[in-house]
Amino acid sequence: MFNPDNLRWGLGSYDLCFTNKGLSTFFTFGQVLPTHRSAHSQYGGLFQPTITQAIRLLSCGPFLHEQDPPEKPATSLKSPDLIDPFSGGHLTFSTNGHDTFPAPSAYRNRRHAWVHIFPEGMIHQSEQRIMRYFKWGVSRLILESEPMPDVVPIFVEGFDNIMHETRTFPRFIPRPFQNVRVTFGEKLDTEEVFGDLRRRWKQLQAKEQAKGERLAVGVLNDPLKYSKEAVEIRKECTRRVRQAVVDVRRQRGYPEDDPKNSLATTWLREGSHREGRKEDDSITKDG
Repeated sequence: MFNPDNLRWGLGSYDLCFTNKGLSTFFTFGQVLPTHRSAHSQYGGLFQPTITQAIRLLSCGPFLHEQDPPEKPATSLKSPDLIDPFSGGHLTFSTNGHDTFPAPSAYRNRRHAWVHIFPEGMIHQSEQRIMRYFKWGVSRLILESEPMPDVVPIFVEGFDNIMHETRTFPRFIPRPFQNVRVTFGEKLDTEEVFGDLRRRWKQLQAKEQAKGERLAVGVLNDPLKYSKEAVEIRKECTRRVRQAVVDVRRQRGYPEDDPKNSLATTWLREGSHREGRKEDDSITKDG
């Protein structure tokens, strides 16, 4: 419990968890990686430096090329880490070119780590425990980590009883004596579920490297980010991750999931109003 090598890593919203030096230090010690959300920051998205760190935490390394020049980001009052002038820049990373955070993947004892994610990326409270579409960043963790990581689907229910979005005063106090259930699925046979997608992805990578492009683990060029095939591979990988969680949800006795719920286009019906009560009586909120 007190050995950080055995504790999970997670992704935390930059605009909530890293707004000042005190919070940044607290969440960094809690092994939370600062993650920008596109709705709140121009630095958000699935290609931000934090996702590179998460990929490398799941991988075996090495991640640096001997010829790579050292980089040292500028300091910021939001950053929990001071830059050591006598070491290379690989011990820290920046999420926006101005801040600096410890780079956990720089340390060998952080390799093959446990990364815990909530791939819906926002609060979604539904009586039938319906899940929104999953963010595509989850696919990068599976496609790009070396070797392919183990994947365990988890279905959590009951947090809304503790902090429901309709709660009245005092809103800031969690409601005690509530039940929370965490259901773990079986570890996936990742080769069976994702093997074909990984092979397609490696073919894309090999094509780019054949052009003389040298890419470190977790770093992509534009064709690997935006080409039609790269996007389709990530979409399908994310759909399969969500389906694995849907299977665990089914074990809990909930109604069958509408396959359209796995599509980002389905949720465009919400329009520009991201938060509040929706037509299906569910409640969403950034958080």
